[in-house]
Amino acid sequence: MGFRQVISPGQALERLQGALGRTVAPEEVLLADALGRVAAVDVVARSHVPGFARSTVDGYAVRASDTFGAGPEQPAYLELAGEVTVGKPARVQLKAGAAAAVPTGGMVPPGADAVVMLEYTAQLDAADGGRLIEVVRAVAPGENLMAADEDLRAGQVVVNAGRRLFSPEIAVLAAAGVVTVSVSSRPRVAVLSTGDELVPPEAVPGPGQVRDVNSVALAAAVRRDGGRVVLRALLPDVEVRLREGVLHACEQADLVLLSGGSSVGPADLVPRVLDGLGPPGVLAHGLAIRPGRPTVVAACGSVPVIGLPGHPVSALVVYEVLVRPILRWLEGENYRARLAPVVPAKIAHQLAASGGIDEYVRVRLVEGEDGWWAEPVLGKSGAVGTLARADGLVRVPAERRGLERGDVVEVRLLRW
Repeated sequence: MGFRQVISPGQALERLQGALGRTVAPEEVLLADALGRVAAVDVVARSHVPGFARSTVDGYAVRASDTFGAGPEQPAYLELAGEVTVGKPARVQLKAGAAAAVPTGGMVPPGADAVVMLEYTAQLDAADGGRLIEVVRAVAPGENLMAADEDLRAGQVVVNAGRRLFSPEIAVLAAAGVVTVSVSSRPRVAVLSTGDELVPPEAVPGPGQVRDVNSVALAAAVRRDGGRVVLRALLPDVEVRLREGVLHACEQADLVLLSGGSSVGPADLVPRVLDGLGPPGVLAHGLAIRPGRPTVVAACGSVPVIGLPGHPVSALVVYEVLVRPILRWLEGENYRARLAPVVPAKIAHQLAASGGIDEYVRVRLVEGEDGWWAEPVLGKSGAVGTLARADGLVRVPAERRGLERGDVVEVRLLRW
């Protein structure tokens, strides 16, 4: 018996979210350790940034009104009242008709409201032995300086809850005086493989046996995406043992990944086992994608359990399009960033559609004189060797008849 109904990965995620809800446990970490974590609460600036009026150029702090009308034919002449040293407070109180030398990043002295760039000035000797600044270009109030709270204001939300922290966010938080940040706990993930033919990767397979690829590959993907692998195990094709193993995993993890035995044959035990774990049970069986159609989306209490295909390529494709969004949702991420980097490229060969479902084709990127080309890496879903030759995945949409050579596509990178 085939699949009665297949749904998109997006629909499967919506069903899971609707059935479970989400509770995010926060923890406090040092800002230096926050890379890749998700903010659990809104983070606010602790002080104004930059905190003082600072010059954005090398030049002279002035009162803008003293330069109005200045030009090469009729310069303005201002008394040099002093000099500001970068990193030190400005000790000059600027009066009308005066200027103070200020470097880039230096504090603009009280009384000044603009900075004239050095290129439009010259220093001259004054009759009284002092120095004059000749200005040949007028400036407007606020020109060439940054106000004390122009970048950030104290109390302003600078990172919203649910946003993943990368170097730009960490830079802003450091500038705002944030030393520690409340982040969501990393989801705990159990990675299980089922199949009497499987042996650990370090074992020598006997006749009819193969090494377990999925638990190792999926665990690596989970770690890359911020999850904590708390359990990795091989389970036999015995219903009672399979049920015990999954229940044990659900007690330890926030997400359980189980590969193998997920199709519709009489020997495929996973759908029946997952539906018997207790409510809500199986939420969907069958995804409208290729490879990866024999996928089970279920839950045991509040723990999502995803039954992945046994073929490694299929399992990793489903991970890319479904499991990673689930993992990020569990971690509390709300920021709508791309789930993986993409590279625009032209498809190198014609590709046929798959009859009403999305097809994910493995490709390698080849740089040509006119940009990147995506060259399909052909092979069956069980051909694990194609993964090493592929740089990414290209989606052939269900609503299209296929792709023609030269069509521009997005290559979802597998390595980043």
